[in-house]
Amino acid sequence: MRALAERLTPTITAQSVSKYETGKMMPSSSVLLALGKALDVSLDFLMGSQVEALDGLEFRKHSTTSARDRARVEAILIDKLERYLAIEAILDMPVNLDWLGSFRCDRVATEAEIDSRADALREAWGLGVGPIPSLCELLEEKGIKVIEDDLPERVTGLACRGFRGDEPVSEAVVVSRRINVERKRFALAHELARRIIRSTGNPAISLKSAMHRFAGAFLIPSERLGLEAGIRRSRITRYEIVRLKQLYGVSAAAMLIRLGQVGILAPASVRRAFATFARPWRKEEPEPTGPNEGFAALEAPSRFERLVSRALGEELISPARAAALLEQSLDFVERQVVGRVPL
Repeated sequence: MRALAERLTPTITAQSVSKYETGKMMPSSSVLLALGKALDVSLDFLMGSQVEALDGLEFRKHSTTSARDRARVEAILIDKLERYLAIEAILDMPVNLDWLGSFRCDRVATEAEIDSRADALREAWGLGVGPIPSLCELLEEKGIKVIEDDLPERVTGLACRGFRGDEPVSEAVVVSRRINVERKRFALAHELARRIIRSTGNPAISLKSAMHRFAGAFLIPSERLGLEAGIRRSRITRYEIVRLKQLYGVSAAAMLIRLGQVGILAPASVRRAFATFARPWRKEEPEPTGPNEGFAALEAPSRFERLVSRALGEELISPARAAALLEQSLDFVERQVVGRVPL
């Protein structure tokens, strides 16, 4: 609070910041503008009331992520959720927070059970055993809000539930635009696992490893992988792994680990690969997917923009309001959304 107060012009005290947060005092218009500039958020965010609190913030983060970076990410998330909930309210859309239903579980005891739950969810959602074209589209369709933004460098993503008072109003996942599509898809599948698996009943399986296992099983079903790579292999080539990772839209390291999980490769073979040709894969993706290639062309959230366009088309909001919601210029909205060509 003291650091924030010192950054503002006009200057205020840390006690004033505390009173703003607790609702005991309202900032003046000049202080509101200064707060927006210092925190890099809009006035809509500062004055909004759709999201009063975030619960269960789980950062997929570097260990040195600063408190300032975390606070900035939280502000970004609340700002985006405010906009999202505003357009849903305008369109009178119902809140659905039970999109997983009976698939949530208190604990899993074995790795086989984790794989079985991933397979059952795919079957229930009619996904078959092939690659999923877009995790963003799938999760948005099922009720989770996917938000992509320019997060601080050391933050790759987070997940949370938004509250208004004691009432949950939204579930959301935020991912960074800085990460490649392979990491993004796995991060989204990991956040899906977070909503399904609450704990493990086996001390040998950590919650983090259980979520990793679920993400791998959900993205790469064992049935199809066996047909692609063979049932039992003593060795596998770099070329085969790169082809498989491009087929499923995951990292080469994740594919190699999955080949070991389903028993196609023996644990010793996986270790040997990571000690030789796959050694750099933990830090550098081999033959990464380009920005507009393959899965990268499909893996982007779009529901929010579609809802704004729908509200605009139904004349429920003005072009100026649409521009504010989209954080774009009025000229952009008129050209790209309305279809007008400026004179």
